[in-house]
Amino acid sequence: MSASALLPSGAAFVAGVMNSVAGGGSFLSFPALIAAGVAPISANATNSAALWVGNIGSARGYAPEVREHSHLLAPVLAVSIVGSLAGAVLLIRTPAPIFERMIPWLLLIATVTFLASPLLRRPVRQAPRHALWQLAAQFLVAVYGGYFGAGMGIMMLAILSFTGFPTFNAANAVKNVLSVAINGVSLVPFIIARIIDWRAAAPMAILALLGGYAGAHLFRRLPSAYGRATVITIGIVMTIVFFRR
Repeated sequence: MSASALLPSGAAFVAGVMNSVAGGGSFLSFPALIAAGVAPISANATNSAALWVGNIGSARGYAPEVREHSHLLAPVLAVSIVGSLAGAVLLIRTPAPIFERMIPWLLLIATVTFLASPLLRRPVRQAPRHALWQLAAQFLVAVYGGYFGAGMGIMMLAILSFTGFPTFNAANAVKNVLSVAINGVSLVPFIIARIIDWRAAAPMAILALLGGYAGAHLFRRLPSAYGRATVITIGIVMTIVFFRR
């Protein structure tokens, strides 16, 4: 592994761990690709490819919760697939200079959403189900996920908090399955457009997979506050860095 690949590969492992519990891994892995010299749009596509594999590891780590609530997956998976495809096509058609100027604002939106997410959660005393507004909101998040994705996980957790899942782990398990779908579908137009840097994506994918699986097992046993504090810190730092650039 070349020296230039070490930074994004190491970041991918930590991102896999972070995404398994709350999301925000792209706050670390995407800037690492930029720092390694990958062009912004290619870095975004490469990051999606690598973290998609990590999402699979995370979903596998929450297999019991996924099986228990599998009957709720179909509608949110459907809107996620359509939204992700739309977002990925939008990214490909966005001129590189415009996307570069949008990066700090996208990071800021994701960071603020992450910070505000506890205020969005309300206790729901009913059998778990998705309201129509949640499906609409999930579609928009999937568009964002196909286009950029940083902070997508916590946005989905905020939406799923109104579904009525009995535990945080249950909502997190569904979130991880949706992340697999969103990042996986977005890869199709990215591959067709040949904007993925596979030299960086391959080692990142392996380490993201290991991180996702390890994180799922670890954070199922630890308070989510630890992961949340890490994501918030990274989000604030990266937002400041990209605004200064």
